[in-house]
Amino acid sequence: MVQSMSASQPHLLRLPKPDDRWIPRPYPREVLLDALISGGMAGVVTHPMDNVLWKIGLLCEGDPGSQFGLSGVDALTEGQVLRLVAEASGFEPDPARRFGPVRVDPEPVLRACEGAGERLALACERGESMILATGHPTGLPLLYMEVGRQLVARGVELLTPFDGTPWEEGRRGRREIRYFHSVAMLIGHGSALHTHSGEPMERMLAEARSDLVFADHGFAGAAIEAGVDTVSIADVNDPALIVAKHQGRTEHVIVMDDNVRPEAYWPCFQAICSRLP
Repeated sequence: MVQSMSASQPHLLRLPKPDDRWIPRPYPREVLLDALISGGMAGVVTHPMDNVLWKIGLLCEGDPGSQFGLSGVDALTEGQVLRLVAEASGFEPDPARRFGPVRVDPEPVLRACEGAGERLALACERGESMILATGHPTGLPLLYMEVGRQLVARGVELLTPFDGTPWEEGRRGRREIRYFHSVAMLIGHGSALHTHSGEPMERMLAEARSDLVFADHGFAGAAIEAGVDTVSIADVNDPALIVAKHQGRTEHVIVMDDNVRPEAYWPCFQAICSRLP
């Protein structure tokens, strides 16, 4: 099932209109690095060290909400996971440090976006099918939406499986997948929801299996678990996707703050598009 970029949208989701920074063009590397810091994706990020350590602990204890639909990501120690997060983020891990800010180096973010762009360029050359999805509707949809526009213009087919088919989640009530400019989101009570669950992507892939997924949270985790090639975004306090990369189950994971202002992600968009044909 294919949906146009102008199809019906979750009516309560409001995003800023893209300005000319969302038109692909060359930028000096220093400008993009500075924009990653000023936008909040890098530099001092939202989640402090105590939150990062708490979430690492939840993952290692087998908390389902921290696993993003992935099996086997609770096999490492907390210290090992911290080292993986630190390596991906560009900071020096200190097991004795329990509090204080977490600083993300912008250079690994930019390199990861460029690497993601190279994989998406291959999707364009091959004319692959893709699913775009986010469990973070307050931060990331504009990035997926604008990247999606570029991919469609270059021959990628965006799939929209399981669109608008409701299911019940016990006390949480009715849930469904809806698409905002071909970006999948979980909807409940008329609103786009923040979710870590892998179930929405599991339902989507049961209806249509794409060549590639570009997603975050459980949408990405469930796709990796199903063996679908996946490009993903992970925050420093959500290490499951970082662990999956360490395990060799996925290659492209962009580690940055995933819930800043939607318009701030323009340098990520530019870095990705710099690799598109």
